[in-house]
Amino acid sequence: MTKTWHRPTLWVAVVMGVAAVACLVALLVDGRQLQGAPLWMKPLKFAVALALYSATLSWMLSLPHRGKRWTTLLGTTSALILFVDVGLVGLQAVRGTFSHYNQSDDPFNQVVQQAFATTIPVMFLANVALALVLSFQRFASPDVRLAVRSGLGLAVLGMAGGYLMSFQVDKQVTTTDASGRAVDLVGGHSVGVPDGGPSMPVTGWSTTGGDLRIPHFVGMHALQVVVLLAAGLAVLGLAERARTRLVGVVALGCAGLFAVVTQQALRGEPLVHPGGLTLVLLAVLAALVAAGVVWALRTGTAVPRPTRRPVPQR
Repeated sequence: MTKTWHRPTLWVAVVMGVAAVACLVALLVDGRQLQGAPLWMKPLKFAVALALYSATLSWMLSLPHRGKRWTTLLGTTSALILFVDVGLVGLQAVRGTFSHYNQSDDPFNQVVQQAFATTIPVMFLANVALALVLSFQRFASPDVRLAVRSGLGLAVLGMAGGYLMSFQVDKQVTTTDASGRAVDLVGGHSVGVPDGGPSMPVTGWSTTGGDLRIPHFVGMHALQVVVLLAAGLAVLGLAERARTRLVGVVALGCAGLFAVVTQQALRGEPLVHPGGLTLVLLAVLAALVAAGVVWALRTGTAVPRPTRRPVPQR
């Protein structure tokens, strides 16, 4: 059967790529800022991240599997939501105001916030459903199957991690947007410090407190890591058993990393200044992953010993 990539998600990936270029141009010509960060940096990061996610999802849905009518519907739903949500983020940037956590009472912003409140849970549930549908059937080779299942599971973890930002309802601040209008924000990504403080270049992650965008990033992009790993191992010509075990080890490592950076963020600890507990957890995780890689390569590529047949008695 000829593989046909899922067109709605593939088109969204193309649109996101074009949007990323447009945001990059806007970043260069529009010097406005929000909370000390370039106004167009957030739409740019959204466009790049969701271009990668949509392209990966489009490929996944091209794999022959049962229930394709349902997975196609779920993928199309995700594509539509991604298109709408990133469009709203861009429109808010054009208006010079915040796209998330914005509680201002102007009519357009109220529409944006209501749209997010509706579409984001639907997007989350669609991905949970995709992960479940593809977890209880056989398709492709074992290593690819494991990459798809674990990748979707990690993406769901990343999406769930994003809810931690909205749950910070006690985090309330009144600030001004790029046009000087007063805006009330409820929720946020920083822990222990206000949003908009000293941050890392490009990512904008806080360097003085915890940042809940980090586990969200790790979970969402672990999807691409395990899928690309499976593809790369196939090109290298490793045995199928070794490929499958390596994918499993790396997927578990990504899940462990998600857990480590989540606890780090929740404790208000910046990524670039890890404390003793975080360093110990990272060291243990690195040792376990290294041991897992050695185990996968030694057992997955071992040549089985030939079975001795009894010599017939004369």
